[in-house]
Parts: sequence; structure tokens; C-alpha cells
Amino acid sequence: MSKLNRRQFQTLGAAALGFPAVVRAQDKYPNRPVRVVVPFAPGGGTDTLGRAICQKLTESLGQPFVIDNKPGASGIIGTDAVAKAAPDGYTLNFNISTALLINQFLYNKLPYNPLKDLSMVYKAADGYTILAVHPSLPVKTGTELMEYIKANRGKLTYGSYGQGSFPHLAGAYLDHITNGGMQHAAYKGEAPCVQDLLSGQIHMTWASAMNLKQHAATGKLKLIGVQGNKRLPTLPDLPTLPESGLKGDAFELVGFLAMAAPAKTPMAIQELIAAEIRKAFADPAMKERIDTMGYGMVPDSSPERFLADYKRDTPKWEALVKLSGVKLDI
Repeated sequence: MSKLNRRQFQTLGAAALGFPAVVRAQDKYPNRPVRVVVPFAPGGGTDTLGRAICQKLTESLGQPFVIDNKPGASGIIGTDAVAKAAPDGYTLNFNISTALLINQFLYNKLPYNPLKDLSMVYKAADGYTILAVHPSLPVKTGTELMEYIKANRGKLTYGSYGQGSFPHLAGAYLDHITNGGMQHAAYKGEAPCVQDLLSGQIHMTWASAMNLKQHAATGKLKLIGVQGNKRLPTLPDLPTLPESGLKGDAFELVGFLAMAAPAKTPMAIQELIAAEIRKAFADPAMKERIDTMGYGMVPDSSPERFLADYKRDTPKWEALVKLSGVKLDI
């Protein structure tokens, strides 16, 4: 068989197997370790899920996919490092919607443009949050909460894990539609915010199931509903916020955890990474792990589908940021 025919044969064979033909035929990627930047500290949900995915990629592609934590500035430092990296597939980015999408509307001078400087490779999970209130509030549903806010104008405080964070944006919208005059308390992280909710220093917040479930089970908090339009597998009896009476983008939009890469990373590499993540997500143990973390696994994403979702939701996030009035400097 000639070299040309052999190459054609390899390419057709790879295509038939459902893998990116260029990558498999040339067999050049990956031939050395791949750095996966997580722009947050070790131990958090983004880092934990990123490591689980990297372990699967390491096993299936035969080269180490190594997490490189670069925390700081709400994910900007690490994300910018990826945006400026060589687009050769050896620097990837496991990130969240804050740094990949929302920050462009929050910050006056973001050093990167998400759609121009990054490639959206795979939306791995929906990052569900739950609206929780202090048990002293005589409410059980979103509808009752809105009425309570209206009846107690200027008396309530909602907390968030930082200026411009999702709980801040959702709380600002809730305050807007109720004309509630609520105060916003920003914390340096979700844990201290939840702690002040437990002690009654604030009246409500949005947080992850991991940080709320145990406290709700012992009656120290009340859960109103989960963000978005899907119930959590780990809390099947908890309604969604729309089911509970809270309507609108602020209660239906869901943040994401995702794999990205520098712009102009070859599409064959992006598609290979996406295909391997889909394969990893076919493992029931992986789904169980993601469910336990309180996330919603996305088993069928791709560069094309992720980009379409990203563009669909961008104007909605922009409107929420504008409504909140938040503008930040790095």
C-alpha cells in the first residue's frame, strides 16, 4: 500500500470509528502531557470535577492531563493565561460560566474576549444552585417568599459569595420584581455566606446542594427551590424555582462547568476531547459522582452545541448584570 493510500485508509478508518480523522490518522495528539488550567483554588467543585474528567482523559488518550490551579480575580487570571496560550491543544481550561461568560459584562477592562480568545469545547455540567431561607421566615414557596418580601420592604438581606456572583444577580432581580428594598451582603466565598444564613445574619441566599442539604435536613434552613427547569436527582422532591412560583431568566438560567481552549485550537483536537468526555460520561459511576456533587451532567455536548448554548444565553446574562448595576475593576 502506498503512503498516500495508507493515509487515506487510516483517515477513513478513523472517521468510521467516529473520531476526528485528522487527529487519529496523523496520531500526533497528544504526544506529551496536557495542561488543564483551573482558575480557582484546589478542592472546590470546579477543581474536583475537572480532576475527575482529566483522570478519564489520561486513561483514554495515554498522556497525562494535569490540572494547573491558577486562582485569583474571580477566575480572570487563569482564564487569561489560557486565552494567551498557544492553540496547540496542550493547554486547556476547565472553567465555569462566571469566568467564561459573565465576567465580560461585570468588569470594565477584561484582559480577554471570551468568544475571540477562547474556543468552547464541551459543556460538562449544569451548575445548579438552590434558594435557601432562614427558618424564621414563614414561607415555603417562591410565591410566598415574594409576598413576604413585599410586606417587609427594607427589612431583609440576601447574601452572595461576591459582587457580581450568581446569587447577587438573582437576588438583585428578586428585589427588583418585588420592590423589596433588600440589602445585599457580599461574602468571600459560599461557606461564610451559608454560615451567616444559619446564624440569621442574612435571610436568604443561593448556594450549592453540597453546602445546604445537611442543614435543611436538620431544620436549620428551608429550601425554596432549585435554579433552572430540572429537579436535582439527589433532591427529587425539591421543586424548581419556576415550579415554586419564581419566573424569569434570573430563576431559570443555570451556570455551567465546561472545558475550553485557546482560540484557533484545531477543531479536530476539540472534537477529540469532546468525544472522549462523552465516552467518560457514559460510565454510570461518573454520572453518580456528578449527581452527588449537585451538578447536572451534560452527556451529549460538543463544540458546536456548547457554542450555540453560550450564544443563546449570553444576552440573558448581560441583561441580569445590567439590572444589578454592578461594574467592577480588576
